[in-house]
Amino acid sequence: MHDGSGRIIAQDLSKSFGPIHAVRNLDFTVHPGAVTGFLGPNGSGKTTTLRMILGLVTPTSGTATINGVPFHRLPRPGTVVGAVLEAQSFHPGRSARDHLRCYAAAMGLPDRQADQALELVGLSSAARRGAGGFSLGMRQRLALATALLGDPQILVLDEPSNGLDPEGIAWLRGFLRSFAATGRTVLVSSHLLREMEHTVDHVVIVSRGQCVYNGHLDELRAAQRSRVLVQAADPAALVPALDQHGLSAEYLQDGRLAITGADSRAVADLALEAGVALYGMQDEQVDLEQLFFQLTSGQYAGAQAPPGNWAPPAVGHQHHGGGFGGGR
Repeated sequence: MHDGSGRIIAQDLSKSFGPIHAVRNLDFTVHPGAVTGFLGPNGSGKTTTLRMILGLVTPTSGTATINGVPFHRLPRPGTVVGAVLEAQSFHPGRSARDHLRCYAAAMGLPDRQADQALELVGLSSAARRGAGGFSLGMRQRLALATALLGDPQILVLDEPSNGLDPEGIAWLRGFLRSFAATGRTVLVSSHLLREMEHTVDHVVIVSRGQCVYNGHLDELRAAQRSRVLVQAADPAALVPALDQHGLSAEYLQDGRLAITGADSRAVADLALEAGVALYGMQDEQVDLEQLFFQLTSGQYAGAQAPPGNWAPPAVGHQHHGGGFGGGR
């Protein structure tokens, strides 16, 4: 029964293509009123999952529902879900407005919806221009306008920031957040956490078709505890003082101490109390991108999704090599 909730629910969702397990036992819920990021390297199963949610691929097992029913059972699906899955091709000689009017007619919508959608994505001034002359960023906006034609309750976007310049990414961020703020649902995939971290509220992170994290972005940040790096005159005298206050310290190769669970001011106070001189102190910043890399680098492949109180191992400042190349 179509429940109008605005929720997308994946339950034990799996998809195999012959011997390849593209998606394995995914469980997550996308709630209205928030932007949910569906994040993972290229080839991690994101696009296959979105295609199952949208009824374009049949799951091997499990279910994907929108408003409590599979996509194909939604009444007037274009007014429930707007989706952009890949860079769409546009007739190069057809204007942006005519392109949208064609889609509006196919959905049984009035022409004025085309103009409203163009206004929403900031393309009103280019309405009469041929789409063939559009930049990649403008084509992304036109694809988004197509998804918005039916004034949908839910938006599903696959890598929408591809090809956008910093201004375009900032515009998209504001648009998606304001869309969700009206109580509607946004599910957006990306292989770049750094681009998404100021856009999304909730994250579902996948690696090799499996969920490795499902929770609020702030909880992910909190799970990565910051450290203070200290150059002490007598580290051996400082460590017992730290232990007495429940702070753990480890020796780094360069002779410094890495202290977890306190900020630099608290460490300085303890060192003064212990009579140990400090020559240098540095607060180590949490780098979500490094944390994301660690989560998706394959070290948890085959493991169950981490529990709610799970904390990833500490990540230092060093750069991790490698990238997120490859296909989907």
